[in-house]
Amino acid sequence: MNNVIINTDGKPPPAWSADAENFALKVLDEINRDNWELSILFCDNKKITELNRQYRKINEPTDVLSFILGETAQESDNTIYYPGDIIISLDTLRENAQYFQVTEDEELRRLLIHGILHLDGMDHGTIKKDEPMLILQEKLLNRLNNEHIIPMDGEIS
Repeated sequence: MNNVIINTDGKPPPAWSADAENFALKVLDEINRDNWELSILFCDNKKITELNRQYRKINEPTDVLSFILGETAQESDNTIYYPGDIIISLDTLRENAQYFQVTEDEELRRLLIHGILHLDGMDHGTIKKDEPMLILQEKLLNRLNNEHIIPMDGEIS
């Protein structure tokens, strides 16, 4: 059984955070992962810029960061896998949605899938659509097309 923990950077969790958790659990099911303890942090551009500068030496915001931990722990009869943390800037998510002319919900689902695939060991050298990781990302997004996190009339806030 997988578990997803949603955190916010000192702010109340968004109304849709439980739906984000459920979506991440469905992605883990789609890629056949079990006993994952996944952590997701929603933040703003200021926080993600700090992290991007500290860990990637890039002094600008980004949409999603994945920090791989890759450790296991034995709990009762189960081995729990701690893949790491996904950090998503809601500010950049909003900007991306406008730029790519998609809903904020679609962009959030895409970033969650993207972060999970990174924690699962995948990577991409470019942002070209023919990258295997990005092909899988879009396939998963299409497979989970009926799942929504943010209500159709809502925003990420």
